[in-house]
Amino acid sequence: MTATADSLSDLVALKVEIDGHVAEVTLLGPSKGNAMGPDFWRELPLVFRALDADPRVRAIVLTGSGAHFSYGLDLPAMMPGWAPMLQGDALAGPRTAFLDEVRQLQDAVSSIAECRKPVVAAVSGWCIGGGVDVIAAADVRLASADAKFSVREVKVAIVADLGSLQRLASIIGEGHLRELALTGKDIDAARAEKIGLVNDVHPDQDTLLAEARKLAGEIAVNPPLVVQGVKDVLSTNTERQVADGLRYVSAWNAAFLPSKDLAEAVQAFLARRPPEFTGE
Repeated sequence: MTATADSLSDLVALKVEIDGHVAEVTLLGPSKGNAMGPDFWRELPLVFRALDADPRVRAIVLTGSGAHFSYGLDLPAMMPGWAPMLQGDALAGPRTAFLDEVRQLQDAVSSIAECRKPVVAAVSGWCIGGGVDVIAAADVRLASADAKFSVREVKVAIVADLGSLQRLASIIGEGHLRELALTGKDIDAARAEKIGLVNDVHPDQDTLLAEARKLAGEIAVNPPLVVQGVKDVLSTNTERQVADGLRYVSAWNAAFLPSKDLAEAVQAFLARRPPEFTGE
């Protein structure tokens, strides 16, 4: 039997609410900026596959609890499990295990893009790293005026591998993507709107959520199978290129991610100091 939203239980990192034909998925953990730890990565595909299968749901709003959308990957929570796979002397076995791990995280983000129900991401506050990967998989992005975005992986010695490098080119163009991914800089909501990362900017979080729900409602009143067909047809423009890119970057990181610079990035993050990279 196919799972629906009613079958979801014991969620820790996500909350799901359904109002009429619109589902709202909220990232939880506001005290940590909704950082993405093991619970998030386990629950994300469960939630979006359940919403995909639920006949009541015709559109989805995706947002964060508290002031921020997400600080991105929860490094302190994820690194203990990854450390044995990323040691400098790790050979084929640990690196293959890490390849499998990356592809599981990729599949979790891709569950948003693969969901047949259109997804409207509503972003307030910070949206960093994995947060950008997640909203890049949505169909439409809206922001509040205080939103800030950063494809920050380069600053922690990682080639972004969960979808930003594959999906954002068709959203914001190659030039803007390369600038953001190569510098790791922060951009504000006005710049995000200018380059097309978000469709509209609203003055505050309450207005943002109201407008996101309104947009999802406008989608939901249309014939549901036709809406799903539109999303499916549009997805053929990029899905093969995205899949190939995700496969390649997962293999790249399994081979090349372990480095002294990565260790330095983690140590600097935990010590709250600027890293000193050496290219080793």
